Amino acid sequence: MAKKRGVKYDKIIDAAVKVIAKNGYHHSQVSKIAKEAGVADGTIYLYFKNKEDILISLFEEKMGSFVGHIKETMEKEESTKQKLFILIEMHLKQLEKDHDLALVTQLELRQSNISIRLRVNEVLKGYLKLIDSVILEGQENGLFDTDLDVRIVRQLIFGAIDEVVTNWVMKDHRYELAPLAASIHAFLLKGLAKAT
Repeated sequence: MAKKRGVKYDKIIDAAVKVIAKNGYHHSQVSKIAKEAGVADGTIYLYFKNKEDILISLFEEKMGSFVGHIKETMEKEESTKQKLFILIEMHLKQLEKDHDLALVTQLELRQSNISIRLRVNEVLKGYLKLIDSVILEGQENGLFDTDLDVRIVRQLIFGAIDEVVTNWVMKDHRYELAPLAASIHAFLLKGLAKAT
């Protein structure tokens, strides 16, 4: 059955991000999410099966929109170097502008049960394919070393960006995140460069 969409659905998703960021997933009752969204408790169940479904849905919605926007921006660019920079910078900018979402993605989703983690991994596949496309393009045009294993490089790129964001979240957003994109980009380019 297709999930209902609409204004209330979006309100619930946005409310869930705020409530989970503030209280943690395990202390975020559906009633708190409903109150934040300005809907009756029962309304939640017209759109979601349970709290786990809300968490996965918010990640699907936010990540789907995020990946689509990055892909669209990258498609306008010809330079592989610039595509990698776009991917890094947009990742950082997205989470810097939404502290609550950053808390949920960097901390709460990782403390969840195995079924949630498996579903999150499914959602992440689209983003990881985007990273792969940059790696493969760089290998094809001679920018990146062709001896490098794409799967490992993907993990290193995602891991570097992810760790920088997690550190920023853990330090209560005390500094700007997006300006760090240039340093991450320069570091990754050196590591991926084709040996001369």
